[in-house]
Amino acid sequence: MAILFFSDVLRKVGLDPAKVKLIRHVMTDENFKECYKANMVREYTSHQKANFSKGYEYWVTFTSDSGTLAKLHSVYRVDGFAADTETMIPMGLPLCEAKRFKGQNAFYHLEQVDLLKEYEGKLIIDWGNSARMWHQKGTTEKPIISLQPDEKKVFAGYEDLILTYDQIKEIIENPSIYEAWHTALSSVYAIYLIVDRENGRQYVGSAYGEDGLLGRWSCYVKTHHGNNKLMKEVVCNYPDRYHNFQFSILQILPKTLTPEEVINTESLYKRKLLSVEFGMNDN
Repeated sequence: MAILFFSDVLRKVGLDPAKVKLIRHVMTDENFKECYKANMVREYTSHQKANFSKGYEYWVTFTSDSGTLAKLHSVYRVDGFAADTETMIPMGLPLCEAKRFKGQNAFYHLEQVDLLKEYEGKLIIDWGNSARMWHQKGTTEKPIISLQPDEKKVFAGYEDLILTYDQIKEIIENPSIYEAWHTALSSVYAIYLIVDRENGRQYVGSAYGEDGLLGRWSCYVKTHHGNNKLMKEVVCNYPDRYHNFQFSILQILPKTLTPEEVINTESLYKRKLLSVEFGMNDN
C-alpha cells in the first residue's frame, strides 16, 4: 500500500493540490512525440481548449510510454491565454501540431517554475488505470513509485547535443554533478551554433581557448551574450531573451589546431549558413 502520494509533494512545496492540474503526455501520441523531439513540450502543452484551466493556477506535466507509470517533466504557472490563431504558432513548432491552430481553441501562456526542478525526469508516479483521463485534478491520489538517477549527469555526446541557455547554466554551475560534461566540453575546440528560438536568427561561434568549448560557453552563462556585438544588442533590448537561446555543436575540432585554423573553419560555416547576412554575426 502506497504511503506517499504526489499530492503530498505538492503541499510540501506550497501548492494547493486543488489548484493544480496534472497532465500526462504519452510517447505513443505522434504529435507529442514530434514536439518532444523538437524540445517544444511547453508549446505543445500550451495548446488547449479555452476552459481547460478554469480553477487551476498550475499545471504539472508528466511523460509516459504505453503503461501507467509516468515521469515528472515540468511545473508551469498559468498566466492567461489567447485564441489559437495562426499568429500564435510558435516558431519551429512541428507542422503536425501547427496545423491545429485554427482560432477555435486557446494558446496558454505558461511560465515554467522550478519548485520541483531537482525531481524533473526522475520522479515516477503511477497514473493509475484511468489512462484515458490524460488530465486530472491535483487532488487525485497518484502513488510515488520511485526516484531514478539523474539522467543529465551522463554526457550525451557531441553529435546530438542540443541545449537551452538554462541547461548550459545548470551544467556550468554544477561541476561535481556534471563532471563528465565538464571533462568532455573542456577537452575540445569547436564550432558552435546559437539560435534565437524567438525569430530563428543564428550565430556561429568558435571555441579555441585553454578550457575549450566549456570555457567559451561559460562566458555566455556569465554575460548572457558572450560579448558578441549583435547578441548584446538583442539582450539589451530584450533582457530575458537569452533564455530562448539554443546551443548546439556544428563541428568538434582537436586542441592541436591553431586559433587561425579554428577561425578559418568558423568563417566557412558563416558562409554556409549566411549568419552574417541574416543572423547575429557582424563579421
